[in-house]
Amino acid sequence: MEATVRLYTLNYDEAKTYMWAAIFVACNLVLPQVFHLIPQGGIIFSPLSLVILFGAYKFGWKTGLLAALLSPTVNHLITGMPMMDVLPVMTVKLAVLALVAGLAAQHFKTVSLPLLLGVVLVSKAIEALGELALTGGIAATIADFTIGWPGLILQIVGAWLILKYTK
Repeated sequence: MEATVRLYTLNYDEAKTYMWAAIFVACNLVLPQVFHLIPQGGIIFSPLSLVILFGAYKFGWKTGLLAALLSPTVNHLITGMPMMDVLPVMTVKLAVLALVAGLAAQHFKTVSLPLLLGVVLVSKAIEALGELALTGGIAATIADFTIGWPGLILQIVGAWLILKYTK
């Protein structure tokens, strides 16, 4: 289940960083619209996380972080979602995912299902602490597992397949 893939570490002085971040932000505008056709689809599948996980793993934490910081805000400004009260928590969660995924890819230089599972679980643990600090509760993080388990599986398997089959 391990795949040899080409991984990049883009920096902020490279135009490719901004091009890929913009592509991921655009994907994060379209993909949630598709998943929101399913009742509670956004909560169940967390489509923004799939794009951020792939982007940060493939192109590095800097590209992933840029997309993670911009995606929720751009989505909010254009579609009104996520709602303003959720925006800071979602931004922190995506930023954590981008950092963990990008740093894991940089360190391990390979991709596998167990590695992506570890990335998602470590991210969720750190996100829970961030959510606790921002809101005083971890209800949404618990919901990520109780309601959003299909999305966690989608993130892990989807990112692995996309990473495996892209150059």
